[in-house]
Order: sequence, then C-alpha cells, then structure tokens
Amino acid sequence: MVGIEDVARGAGVSVATVSRALSGRGSVADHTRERVLLVAHELGYVVSSAASGLASGRSRAVGVIVPLLNRWFYTSVLEAAQNALVSSGYDLTLYNLGGGADRRGSVFEEFLHRGRVDGFIAISLEVNPEEVRSLHAVGKPIVCVGGPIAGLHTLSVDDVEMARLATEHLASLGHRRIALIGGSPGQKDFHMPLKRKTGYELALTHRGIDLEPALLEEGYFTIETGYEAATRLLADPSQRPTAIFAASDEMAVGAILAARELGLRVPEHLSVAGIDDHELAGFFGLTTVAQYPAAQGARAVELLLSELEGDGGIANGEGNTPHPFDLIVRSSTGPPPRGS
Repeated sequence: MVGIEDVARGAGVSVATVSRALSGRGSVADHTRERVLLVAHELGYVVSSAASGLASGRSRAVGVIVPLLNRWFYTSVLEAAQNALVSSGYDLTLYNLGGGADRRGSVFEEFLHRGRVDGFIAISLEVNPEEVRSLHAVGKPIVCVGGPIAGLHTLSVDDVEMARLATEHLASLGHRRIALIGGSPGQKDFHMPLKRKTGYELALTHRGIDLEPALLEEGYFTIETGYEAATRLLADPSQRPTAIFAASDEMAVGAILAARELGLRVPEHLSVAGIDDHELAGFFGLTTVAQYPAAQGARAVELLLSELEGDGGIANGEGNTPHPFDLIVRSSTGPPPRGS
C-alpha cells in the first residue's frame, strides 16, 4: 500500500510538506504543491481521513439533518450541499429523521453526539425544546436552512415576502377572487405554511380585497393534494376564484391539472402561481417565485466551512443570513376573464 512517505520520497520533499500540500493548509510553494499532487496521483495515493483526523482533531465530515427525503426542496438542498462539500474535501454524513419517533429520538439523543462530524447543516427542521437543547449540547457549528432554531445561525428566504410577491402579482393583473392553497400548520415545516398564508393576506389587504374563508384550502405540498384542493375550489362555477396562489409549485401543478380536467384553460379562465421554481415549473409554464434551493445548499456549506476554517463566518453561531428570491412570470398567469 502506498503511504505518505512514498509520496515524499518521490517528490523529494519532507512528509510534513506532503501533508501541507495535500491538505491545503500551511505554506507550500505552488511548484512544490503541483509536484506533490502529481506524484500522489501517479502513485495512487489517497489521503486517509482517519489519519488526518487524528493529526488535526477534525473528521473532515459534515452532518446534514433532514426531516425526510421524499420532497424536492430537501433533496435539492442536499445534493448541492454534497457537491460543495466534496469540492472542499469534506465527506457528508446524512441524518434522516423520517421513519418514526424512535429513529428521530436516536438521532438527537445518540448519533449527533458521536463526534463523527465537524459541524452540521439542518434543513427545515421543526424541533421541540429538548431537541434544541440536544443540538446546542453537541458543541459543533450548525447552520440551519429554512426553519429557524433558537440560538443557531439560519440561512433563510423570507416566506412572508415571497407569498406576498406572488399574490400581489395576481392582484396587479386585476384578480379580486384569489384563492390560497396553503400548507397545513401541523406539518413538519410548521413555520412556513403560516408565513406564506400571512404574505397572501397582506397582499390582499394592501389591495383592499376582502379575505374569503371559502377561498382557503390546505394541501401537503404535493401534486395530489394541490389537485384535490383545486378541485374543491373550482367545483361550483358560481363561486370559482379567477386565480389561485399555491404555497408550493407542486400544489400549483396539481391545481393546473384540476383546472384542465374541469375544462378550464390556464390562464384564460384561471391564473395559477406558486413558489419554488420546481423542475416542473417551466414545463407547465408556471409563474412562480424562485427560492433557489441548490444555491441555499451551497451557501449553507460556505457559511459552515467559513466557521470551521476559522474565518468567523457565523459569529457565535447565531443570527440570520437572508437568501435572495425572484418572481418569474410565465404563461400560467394573465388578466381575469371578462365580466368576472
């Protein structure tokens, strides 16, 4: 087996110089670093993360905590975070909280405390006070994407403003009967459904549009529940809204499919807007507010590694880093039907 001594001998440098060149830490001349990398590649030498960890006290791994894995947003953030970590020489350890209370409990009470990672990224977690205490007790830097956790640094988009922006777009086209397909407050993303409903209400109030309870439906951020909610909203022709704002693109796609099944054309008879810029949004011509989950994953890694490398990226582990979002207007929105 090729060892670091073989690389040092082949490159004509010390073992310490090889270690600095391969880790990227410490001062090494560019031409020396290139020679070391070339020899390591030719010999097939791979740095041992275990050995590096013993020397540095670091594992060169980051833990990513997700509520579950069957949602587009989570997997988009996760994939981008993994790519950014690998590019920076870090491994990723995944902690999936899906699968019931027992698994969730074991993650917070045992797995997070094993010291196998240098820091954590938590994606849209709802945590109880005991779990918050557990996260703090880990004693490692943590960046939260989406849902805020008390005392920890959060990278987040403004859910209220995104929903307000989408609803305001519909109102600016002349719509007065704008329905909401929101999320259930009982979902794991507890903070987000309420905030997006608040943004919807703010936009209507600003425009002088009365809030109508009959135009409010709940879904679970899936195409199926968006379809079911829109079917209920559109069932009575005399009470139909002229526009639907869905709190996620998947529910908005479900609304478009429901409208088509009822013989309604989008946007001639019904305008639909969502949030996410999901991979299906362009295919359905969906107007949406893009929140760039992949960019959120990459930025979360940047913030965390800045702290791990001693650059003070998340001072004291607290605070919030806002993430940008944009309204993207496509063909699913237009003026209300004449006479409506």
